[in-house]
Amino acid sequence: MTNTIHPTAVVSGKAQLGVGNEIGPFAVIEDDVVIGDNNLICSHAVIKSGTRMGSGNSVHDHAAIGGVPQDLKFKPQPTTLEIGDGNMLREYVTIHRAGGAGTTTRLGNNNLLMTCSHVGHDCQLGDNIVVASSTALAGHVHIEDRAFVSGGVMIHQFTQVGCYAMIGGNSKITQDVLPFFITDGVPGVVRGLNLVGLKRAGFDSEDVKALKAAFRALFREQLSLAQALERLRASDNRHVGHLVEFISRSKRSFHRG
Repeated sequence: MTNTIHPTAVVSGKAQLGVGNEIGPFAVIEDDVVIGDNNLICSHAVIKSGTRMGSGNSVHDHAAIGGVPQDLKFKPQPTTLEIGDGNMLREYVTIHRAGGAGTTTRLGNNNLLMTCSHVGHDCQLGDNIVVASSTALAGHVHIEDRAFVSGGVMIHQFTQVGCYAMIGGNSKITQDVLPFFITDGVPGVVRGLNLVGLKRAGFDSEDVKALKAAFRALFREQLSLAQALERLRASDNRHVGHLVEFISRSKRSFHRG
């Protein structure tokens, strides 16, 4: 199977393409780009040097992927952007490659980045994440699997967002966002358990019950953080264990109730 490349597209002879890719009108693929199989690159999309893309991705009109970091300290040097498989990058999405020599911005598998969303340099995104329209991730943001970031959210650099978290629309995120909970507001405040997201992901009643108890210990029972963590460590639920681990490694502290 060969690639289908529109005659107006500009594809560097130094780029490496697999098979079954469709490159639309006026798309640009620069030097030092590696693309796997069966990707769709729509009209006017630009894939910049240093980008490594897997298979089955779609990059929609006017997206700019792998651009130079928006960092005044950045010096021209080899850095990369790695994109996995099955991602959908909608119109006007921008993702920047990493800022330091030998470093990488990463986007995992099966993620949806909606229109006009931005992923800054050195960000690390897992799998099955949704980032809605007009949301911006500053540099070095890490997002765990299956998080949902609503539209218009602004996330401060070096922030961590936990798995199965939901961030409400137009929120201001300046600290870490706990997994499994809804964080919403300006500034962000923990509102409760992300029940809809957990049920859609197949969490059973015992998991939900354990996470509800963790929420109460953290935000409803007037315990100190140390006391709440001691309570949570007594749980044998693996999701509560992940919550404890997330809090324990938080360097920016986290948004609270």
